[in-house]
Amino acid sequence: MSKSNRVTGIVIAILSALATLAASGQEVAAIDTATEATAKPAAAAAPADEHLSSPTASVESFHAGLLEIMKEAKALGFQGRIDRLEPLMAQTFDLDFMASKTVGRHWNTLSDEEKRRWAETFTRFTVANYAGRFTGFTGEKFVTLGVEDAARGTRVVLTKIVVPSEDDVQLNYRLIEKNGEWRVIDVYLNGTVSELALRRSEYSSALKREGFDELLASIETKIADLKSKGLRDG
Repeated sequence: MSKSNRVTGIVIAILSALATLAASGQEVAAIDTATEATAKPAAAAAPADEHLSSPTASVESFHAGLLEIMKEAKALGFQGRIDRLEPLMAQTFDLDFMASKTVGRHWNTLSDEEKRRWAETFTRFTVANYAGRFTGFTGEKFVTLGVEDAARGTRVVLTKIVVPSEDDVQLNYRLIEKNGEWRVIDVYLNGTVSELALRRSEYSSALKREGFDELLASIETKIADLKSKGLRDG
């Protein structure tokens, strides 16, 4: 795989692994965390041991884990990458929150069982998509550029991907503190393109147009396709 394709693969993995083929011009402000009862505002003064559970530490731990998986990708194989990615993503992302936001206002119309099934399917698709994208290592590195306060007690960690002989790619992560831990709830490309806004455009439209069972079936098909290709390619 060429370095150009590797860059494309990494960007797609991080920005599109959380869902599927969608395009929208919605901005990051589209996602409102105020409705989350468990959301806590960021403390004005950081405790001495904040580095143990800070927004920056959460993102850097995720990046370190991704690099390890990339370096061992071929030896791990597709299922091995899934096994490594599942706990890494569970500790980094608030996937239940993200799943609820990807269907927009339709979330409140779903039954408890439908919500559970959607969150579980969304999580499996996210992990499988990452496993299918991070298939090798050619000297990439992640660099943290800083952290900024954001709306409603969230923080945005600014980072970039450095790939040899290619342009850097800026990736920003929005995090919220829940139960003393900082979890990612959105990812932005070049600081403006919101992953959740893109996914909400895709999934909420499909849910309204086709219904819940058809939407779920379409994601299950994508998971099966990813696994088939991953097991074939390694």
